Amino acid sequence: MLVVDDSIVMRRIISDLLSKDDEIEVVGSARNGAEAIEMVRQLDPDVVTMDIEMPVMDGLTALQHIMAESPRPVVMLSSMDKRQADITLKSLDLGAVDFISKTAGSLSIDLERDSENIRAKVKAAARAKVRPRSAPSAVQPATMLALSGDWVVLIGSSTGGPKALPEVLSRLPANLPAAVLIVQHMPEGFTRSFAERLNWASPLEVKEAEDGEEIKKGKVYLAPGNRHMVLKGTRLHLDDGPKVNYVRPAADVLMKSVAPLYGPRTIGVILTGMGSDGAEGMRLIKQNGGKTIVQNEDTCVVYGMPKAVADIGAADRIVPLEDIARTITIMISTGM
Repeated sequence: MLVVDDSIVMRRIISDLLSKDDEIEVVGSARNGAEAIEMVRQLDPDVVTMDIEMPVMDGLTALQHIMAESPRPVVMLSSMDKRQADITLKSLDLGAVDFISKTAGSLSIDLERDSENIRAKVKAAARAKVRPRSAPSAVQPATMLALSGDWVVLIGSSTGGPKALPEVLSRLPANLPAAVLIVQHMPEGFTRSFAERLNWASPLEVKEAEDGEEIKKGKVYLAPGNRHMVLKGTRLHLDDGPKVNYVRPAADVLMKSVAPLYGPRTIGVILTGMGSDGAEGMRLIKQNGGKTIVQNEDTCVVYGMPKAVADIGAADRIVPLEDIARTITIMISTGM
């Protein structure tokens, strides 16, 4: 893999951190985006870690060149301020498969806390499917044929989720008789910007969830980074409980809180992502009479979370990404 950062200290820290894993070999490092493009041509690395702000050529520009010339997994490195969060999310639109957040206010990564997660992200990126970027097609949201009661749709996603979620939300009908609750594995400092981007893409109102707010049908609530989200009655509650499946927020935590409340009016959805978060939650949704959908392998960036659900027999439907919204709509309209 190739490490790209304008700081010699950061290049050394990242290279040493990654090299501690026998499955990762750092083949080179670059000081800026221009050097990165040339070294990708020369070394042909399986994965690139790319800083965002660098002299000569920034990471976003270099990413676009790499994805145009020789697409491969790129993991961005970003600080947690609002501006870099917006740029980071833009990089995911442009083809980056994931990102690593730097400690706020520092040029170093909190190694003690995040080293295992960083290595896991890089190894997941190496297995990710990278496709040439295509222009977004016009999407006509579905319309509901029947509005029978209030439902809850629960969606969990990780690696690849920031590109998959807009595809799903943009196709849902504006009169959806359900609240949509989303857990996307993402650090704090990024989810508010991500909710804003999802809001632009969806006919439904999308917002970052707030502690104590009441859910309403036709609205989408995104769990804040580093906070578990649960439903108690009709109100959302956020907490700092222990990580579950090595993550916070966790889809399992949300799903286990909702399944007994809404029973057969619950639809669980697991999209692309590494790990197994959501599998036990989806099992509980089925046990309480709800419906479950997972994204199929061909359209996943990483077929980890959906596979975990399928492997335990907790998936009612396994469908391509572009069919997930339609499947949700049919399940609500028909109850099947």
